[in-house]
Amino acid sequence: MGAPVSQPREFELTDKDFARIQAILKQRSGIDVGEGKRLLVYGRLARRLRALGLRGFKEYLELIEDPSGGEAKEFLNALTTNVTEFFRESHHFDFLRERVIPESLAFHGEPRLRIWSSACSTGEEPHSIAMTLMRAGILDSWDARILATDIDSDVLRHAQRGVYSEDKVKKLKPEWLKYFLKGQGSQRGSVRVKPELQEIITFRELNLLGQWPLRGPFDLIFCRNVVIYFDIPTRESLVKRFVSLLRPGGYLFMGHSESLAAGSSRELEPCGKTAYRKRSDGANGG
Repeated sequence: MGAPVSQPREFELTDKDFARIQAILKQRSGIDVGEGKRLLVYGRLARRLRALGLRGFKEYLELIEDPSGGEAKEFLNALTTNVTEFFRESHHFDFLRERVIPESLAFHGEPRLRIWSSACSTGEEPHSIAMTLMRAGILDSWDARILATDIDSDVLRHAQRGVYSEDKVKKLKPEWLKYFLKGQGSQRGSVRVKPELQEIITFRELNLLGQWPLRGPFDLIFCRNVVIYFDIPTRESLVKRFVSLLRPGGYLFMGHSESLAAGSSRELEPCGKTAYRKRSDGANGG
């Protein structure tokens, strides 16, 4: 028998069209997609072509390059990756409870805490932060606020609802399950985050490569499993912008597969597993 004949694709994705998609995605989000992601890109964008009744990628590219249209946002929503879970990389939440909270009280001189979840996806990360603060017993007496942002408007709507399938929480320890209301979603088999947790979280759409209408300073910034999609100059620029919004002695958390390149920010010093502290002594390594 000969080799199986591959089925023709519904839409042709030429090298030229793929190169345009790569360039647009990098320009608007900083994300680099290589040739190895071509099939993934095709699959996600083919759904948009079908939904819009288009005949090919050339038509679609004309749509997303039109600044007056609304498809540019759907394009980014389709190609951003949203893999997350509650208490992912749990050591960061232990660090928040054991170090960040006490040091914030000492720094501010009052019970105040500001945290930014900079790529919050469907909300598991900021809700995990809120649960950590509630379990630490500080929400009733502290001025604690969490800013949660993402480039993807679809996942932000999910995050704001705070409704998750029971499968999402089945692996959580019993002490965390008490922060969910069962059967409060639009369908059976779902849970909802308690309102008192959602009250301290503000969700906003934000492109990390764009303008940041943020004042800071933050005691802690989460930017986990994000910069792996960026090239080195973009990573270094992003880290410097984060540092500018951290208070002296504040912390930046990165993902388990990420690390800061030597010299990417002389104002940061490692202080744990993918945790970095902004120097409070004015040192800059120069």
